[in-house]
Amino acid sequence: MSIPTQAARQIPVAEIVFWLVLAAGFWLWPSYLPLASQVLIAGLFALSLDLVLGYAGIVSLGHAAYFGVGAYAAGVLASHGWGEPFSGLLLAAVCAGATGFITSFLVVRGKDLTRLMVTTGIGLLLFELANRLTDVTGGNDGLLGMEMRPLLGTFRFDMYGKVAYGYSLAVTFVLFLLMRRVVNSPFGLSLRGIRDNPGRMLALGYPVHRRLIAMYTLASVYAGIAGALLAQTTQFVGTDVLSFNRSAELMVMLIVGGTGMLYGGLVGAAVFMVAHHYLSDLNPSYWQFWLGAFLIAIVMFGRDGVLGACLRLMRAWRVRAQKAALES
Repeated sequence: MSIPTQAARQIPVAEIVFWLVLAAGFWLWPSYLPLASQVLIAGLFALSLDLVLGYAGIVSLGHAAYFGVGAYAAGVLASHGWGEPFSGLLLAAVCAGATGFITSFLVVRGKDLTRLMVTTGIGLLLFELANRLTDVTGGNDGLLGMEMRPLLGTFRFDMYGKVAYGYSLAVTFVLFLLMRRVVNSPFGLSLRGIRDNPGRMLALGYPVHRRLIAMYTLASVYAGIAGALLAQTTQFVGTDVLSFNRSAELMVMLIVGGTGMLYGGLVGAAVFMVAHHYLSDLNPSYWQFWLGAFLIAIVMFGRDGVLGACLRLMRAWRVRAQKAALES
């Protein structure tokens, strides 16, 4: 009985409840399943940025480059008659990972400002390339003619978003578990050391550049799979998947949720996209003003994002509860 008990302690109850609530989304928010699917995909995309920013300390404003490569890889495959979902995810992971590996040699050698410029430049180059290759990408008109086969040969993508939501949730959950193992492994811990003090880690004999390249490539794979999910669930790919705005919004999502906290990307994506959805409905003309004010309030008062604020409140509550117990 000791082994199951020890394993159970490693998984906080709050995490189990979090995923159970998402799994119950079919009944909790049945009318908003398409939006929920987009939130999950954005959350997976934010997780990929958290790997390089929160755990490796690489600042990037061009992460949409790998998201777009994955989206176009899956989209082109489906538009040419091969709409099997999982093979599309695999192709997207390979293409995005290869792109991330090649470009990582340019990114990891610089410092923060250099990395910002290089990653932004990579995103702009790929955006313009997609805009020029109209025979492959469709250019400004987007990639049309995508036909997805039923998931597992049984479940067809429906207009209500049930299959898309279940598919996105399953893929996000599996990749989250993998990310959890990676960041808690000796490899992940060494990356945190590199983030905090790369000179010291280099003096200790750690291959700093190789580990940064490995993490950057893994993050590109995650971003590519997120892009493929978007392409498959919407059955459309436009050049906006490579745009600078998408990279900037991704950075905002992660900062809102909290960097280096595992769940920060998921929570930040949910907060940002739900706020975007409701504020644009409430005030179509000035919704960006209220969204900006909302984000500033979160950053100013939450400091480490929504999760950071929640953790501080929980610690304060525990301290008060302990004091009350001692006094009684």
